[in-house]
Amino acid sequence: MKLLSFIRMIFLLLLVGVAVGSCRKTFLAQKPSTNLLIPNSLTVLQELLDNQLVMNVTPALGEVSADNYYLLYSAWVQLDIKEYNAYIWAPDLYEGQGLVSDWDIPYQQVFYANTVLQGLADIQADSTDQTQWNMLKGWALFCRAYAFFNIAELFAKPYDSTTAATDPGIPIRLSPDINGKTTRASMQVSYAQILSDLNIAEELLPTAIPVNNLNRPSKPAVQALLARIYLSIRDYTDARKYADSVLQTYSYLLDYNTLASDSGYYIIIQKNMPEILYQSNFPDQDKGNTLVGVFCSGCIVDTNLIASYAPNDLRRSIYFQQDSLNYQHPYLDTFLLKGSYSGGVFPFSGLATDEIFLIRAECNARQGQITSALSDLDSLLIHRIGTGTFIAFNPNMGVAEALDTILLERRKELAFRGIRWSDLRRLYKDGLADTLYRNLNGQVYALPPGSPLYTLPIPPDVINFSGIQQNPR
Repeated sequence: MKLLSFIRMIFLLLLVGVAVGSCRKTFLAQKPSTNLLIPNSLTVLQELLDNQLVMNVTPALGEVSADNYYLLYSAWVQLDIKEYNAYIWAPDLYEGQGLVSDWDIPYQQVFYANTVLQGLADIQADSTDQTQWNMLKGWALFCRAYAFFNIAELFAKPYDSTTAATDPGIPIRLSPDINGKTTRASMQVSYAQILSDLNIAEELLPTAIPVNNLNRPSKPAVQALLARIYLSIRDYTDARKYADSVLQTYSYLLDYNTLASDSGYYIIIQKNMPEILYQSNFPDQDKGNTLVGVFCSGCIVDTNLIASYAPNDLRRSIYFQQDSLNYQHPYLDTFLLKGSYSGGVFPFSGLATDEIFLIRAECNARQGQITSALSDLDSLLIHRIGTGTFIAFNPNMGVAEALDTILLERRKELAFRGIRWSDLRRLYKDGLADTLYRNLNGQVYALPPGSPLYTLPIPPDVINFSGIQQNPR
């Protein structure tokens, strides 16, 4: 009971200043000191990190803004104002509303991680608990880095090494003292902190993946996250290095031929999927969340995405369900999202080996290593294509064709995983991103590659109470 009471106190502190009557403040606004609440027990610190409702949730507005699905007008007008505007890339995303969970939840994770790190600094480990102490420190650093990266992918512009020293990044909080002044670090400093946290975590966390506790990171999970981050900043050499490190340790891929493809709505693929390296998912606390809607009529998987799956590609029937009840479009062959690696109806956004194969394949292709790139693609797709129908890719294709092929498979494999928005942000620099369109009740909206609308505005309550620089829209 004492442990639960302590966790409730911490959580309440996170909400103090987020919403208190008519005087609202954000998580990064000024709050009372928490020095007296820092725990001094490894058990309590582990309980804080095991709080999956906080620690294993990732932002959703990027997926809302991406091109994996489209909404019928009747579904769009029922959305929460943030998602309503994010779907059409409106410059005034929040219309004055604060309490933006895509900002607040990651910074709650940062607060939890910093609380654990400060608690560990006050605990002298000995031979009986050094392993647990190391694990908790690595875990907290991993969570802080994951949160910072997820914030940067939404609320900072795409990383550009030529301007990173001066481009505004995100607030970097390294202490649970929530009275500290809020400032935006540069992009260079922001990513240096993210990478530093992960490099330390890599040395502290165990190599074995905790298959019964996938909310806890391991060394392969750290390396997988590093591969994702380096890919996002277009450092393909280091992205390949870390992807290779993961696959040298763990390279399991599930054969989709062993799964039932004719299951109905709401049937997940499998909980604790053996492909998963680290478990996280989109939030489930917001009413009207359109990511719930992808399971419902009115929110339809993009028809071009559906058409890209070959008839013998099992992913189409494993991931998606034909919408036989779509009375609003009775003459269209429309599909809804059916399954998720998350073990629930809210899509999986964590780290898994299929993504790592695709990262290594893309990096090899970009470096002209076509045979190796297509070998990784073959290794993945032989587990996704119907038995006896898989045909290996021609290793003699050129770099451009190989890259296009890999990026298409990345789109098909990782749909609704929170990755597409990041890909769209980085690929425009290679001329590989197209203009996105929405058509709602005859009104057409467009998002061209490289638009400043690919960077979301910082919530207005954060701006009001901190005075930090807003993103141009």
